[in-house]
Amino acid sequence: VIGVVIGKTDVRSFPDRKNIGCERYTFNFTIRDSPTYFINVQSWGREEYIRSLSESFRVGDCVTIENPLIQSKEAEREEKFNPVTPSCYKLLLSENHSVVKTSSCYDTDTRLLSLLHLPVKDPQDYYSLGDIVANGQSLHGRILNVLAAVMSVSR
Repeated sequence: VIGVVIGKTDVRSFPDRKNIGCERYTFNFTIRDSPTYFINVQSWGREEYIRSLSESFRVGDCVTIENPLIQSKEAEREEKFNPVTPSCYKLLLSENHSVVKTSSCYDTDTRLLSLLHLPVKDPQDYYSLGDIVANGQSLHGRILNVLAAVMSVSR
């Protein structure tokens, strides 16, 4: 699978249920290879492997994923923490079998670069900040998708 990384989480650790006293490490990222299709990728493993893998690329890099395991996703559970994708699957990386290679988008396909700026949600499924200000009371308690742009960042 070749795609551009459009999102990435930080490395996290969890107690290993099989090996009491040990930790398992994980991080997720999302890749896109067309305006319509993108998929979440999950990786689990030893701290050294996960940290090294996470540090090997960033959002905006093009990656080639070799030998991922394809799994059905548990939509309710997984989509709380990852972008909702059009696929009912996710890719799982294995330390022993999977390989992630980073390359320049220019070397791979310049069309992938344009995918970085496309929203992952349906354009009809957003509220603007103006809508929220105008209709704040009626939206109270609801979970919303917001479409906004950052105009500046300062200290």
